[in-house]
Amino acid sequence: MNTVPPEDMFRVLGDAMRLRTLMLLRSLELTVGELAQVLGQSQPRMSQHVKALQEAGLVRRRKEGTAVFLRLGPPARVQPIFALLDAWAETGGETPLFAADRARLKAIRADRAAEAQRFFERNAWRWDELRRLHVPDSEVDRVIDAALGRRPLGRLLDIGTGTGRMLEQLAARATAALGVDRSPEMLRFARARLAERGITAELAQADMYALPMEDGAFDTVILHQVLHYAHHPEAVIAEAARVLARGGTMVVADMASHDRDDFRRRFAHARLGFTDQAVLDWLTALGLEARVVGHLPGELTISVWAAERRPARISAVA
Repeated sequence: MNTVPPEDMFRVLGDAMRLRTLMLLRSLELTVGELAQVLGQSQPRMSQHVKALQEAGLVRRRKEGTAVFLRLGPPARVQPIFALLDAWAETGGETPLFAADRARLKAIRADRAAEAQRFFERNAWRWDELRRLHVPDSEVDRVIDAALGRRPLGRLLDIGTGTGRMLEQLAARATAALGVDRSPEMLRFARARLAERGITAELAQADMYALPMEDGAFDTVILHQVLHYAHHPEAVIAEAARVLARGGTMVVADMASHDRDDFRRRFAHARLGFTDQAVLDWLTALGLEARVVGHLPGELTISVWAAERRPARISAVA
């Protein structure tokens, strides 16, 4: 981390546009163009503000394909600033501009979500076919089985269940199985599929960022080809970890990092895959014991990661 004297740090933050930029990036990774749109700036002017914030270590760039996303700098650098701003807001000192920026940011979130939703609605009927373009289902199933072992799965949650294929594969090993998805069209296909095959499982509409379940409610949690649709994948993993019981297992299967930038347009992907290090870091930061299970090369490589939450310790009786 570069060391910037406090006086230089406050000089950088003395521009209201830079403070507003930090507050926006606190909620969502954004491109320079999106920041310019929300803040009513030209892209060249916005780039100057971003450069100053980057030199102060407050903002970092993340390149993905041809796109460059901006995110906050290290927590040790930015959290004291947010703590100060939050304390100021509690005394009634928050600038109205922050609230107005958040409202405009909602429009960008809505645009992104609507684009993905339109894709799901158009392609729900051939969803499984699209997923098989990368690696055959049987190969992915084999590695997921290896990650889970042969133990009973207990209470099973499939986040982003799509057409219910994971429930079809795993529900028989669970004491109860639930699949959730944001798309009503996907859930309609999942219900028909599971009913046709005689699979006993529940389905419900839910947001992967805010699951309507209690902490520790599930023994097994699956995230299969879900994260690349998330603009905040670490937040999705954190929510999945929240509902994972002690002694439980989470399995994440998704694309390895790639450079197929056309997938954003063709398939509404928000992220171009993930490195092992990124996923393992997110999982271990949540107190889980994480590992790489395997990589399956195809048109794109599919990676499988697993994590366990340690069982509660049993105190010895004296």
